[in-house]
Amino acid sequence: MPNHCEFRFYEELNDFLPPGLRKRSFSYRFNGTPAVKDPIEALGVPHTEVDLILVDGVSVDFAHRLRGGERVAVYPVSERFELAGITRLRPVPLREPRFVLDVHLGRLAGYLRLLGFDCLYRNDYRDEELLAMSRDEHRIVLSRDTGLLKRAEVTHGAFVHAQDPRHQLREVLERFQLHGRIASFSRCGRCNGTLSRLPISLSIRSTASLAPPWSGP
Repeated sequence: MPNHCEFRFYEELNDFLPPGLRKRSFSYRFNGTPAVKDPIEALGVPHTEVDLILVDGVSVDFAHRLRGGERVAVYPVSERFELAGITRLRPVPLREPRFVLDVHLGRLAGYLRLLGFDCLYRNDYRDEELLAMSRDEHRIVLSRDTGLLKRAEVTHGAFVHAQDPRHQLREVLERFQLHGRIASFSRCGRCNGTLSRLPISLSIRSTASLAPPWSGP
């Protein structure tokens, strides 16, 4: 016989839910004793977007088993939770924020590179390539594909809500608190390679070599 729990999602997590379930409590039916992560993702919310789960007021991790009758509150990634004794579900931030971007985020990749951030991007990456680069090179996956972000292999990732690339840039800078790490024009916006300044003397000689020869009397 199916069991049920009462779920309530908060803030931007509602964007992933069907309209009729947003910003309210609702009953969710299930069989067996699933880990709480399973119904959360079945309802459309990637695990990368969740930072706190309360079951009957108690902080739990994704592996917590539901048995029926519980009240489940799910909160997004946020710096506002500073309470002692809660289980923060977001992984430890990477020491150096580096990214790999899904195929539909090319403009965002260019903007991030121009601000000095290491971003891998091609418009023909397959999902398996993205996952492998994220795992092997410790990169944060940025995507608008919720299916990709639900993959268990993704430990560091984020759904990009905005559609305008400039708004996407603001969203990523704020979510990962990158403003203090900006190093504008230290990286090529096209190839992701690092840039360096020419020594002043070399720069002057290079400019002089481009000057037209003196043609006066």
